[in-house]
Amino acid sequence: MPFLDSLVTNLAKTQKSFLRAADAVPSEWWKASPGEGRWSAAEVVAHLMMVERAVIGKADKVAQNPPKHIPFRKRFHLPMALVESRVVRRKTPIPIDSALLRDKEHMLAELREVRQRSLSFLDETKSRDLGEYRWPHPALGTLNTYQWIQFISSHEKRHTKQMEEIAMSLPKLIDNLQK
Repeated sequence: MPFLDSLVTNLAKTQKSFLRAADAVPSEWWKASPGEGRWSAAEVVAHLMMVERAVIGKADKVAQNPPKHIPFRKRFHLPMALVESRVVRRKTPIPIDSALLRDKEHMLAELREVRQRSLSFLDETKSRDLGEYRWPHPALGTLNTYQWIQFISSHEKRHTKQMEEIAMSLPKLIDNLQK
């Protein structure tokens, strides 16, 4: 399926961009919040891992059974551009698992492992049409499995912007602490 290759390419590209943004955050400031009520780089990575694991876990689970019929009117969803945009800020319904917060190198290695599991899932299921398997997103509407995979990529793009904001704001935080 050509679009499957496109999804895999997109996942690789978004992770590469995210890792480049994460590289700009010094290891010694990895767990530092850049401001009141803002996530640290470590919390962003933990969130990404948790969401991607949840999506792939759900995809694996629903693919074990025949697809459920979803009426046409319930198949609509908001565009992924809303996910990628940081104009609309949202609170995650999934609290951060503090056990995931470790040093930078371990967390980025684990993030790569999570992505590898997602790619393995796509490879294991490439002979099947997973477009009929749908489940709801809390804000976007009902997505099929491939749209959920696109969501993973769009979600990572969103948090790449956040990681870039963290990297840019940390020097100001460090300067203020040294005064």
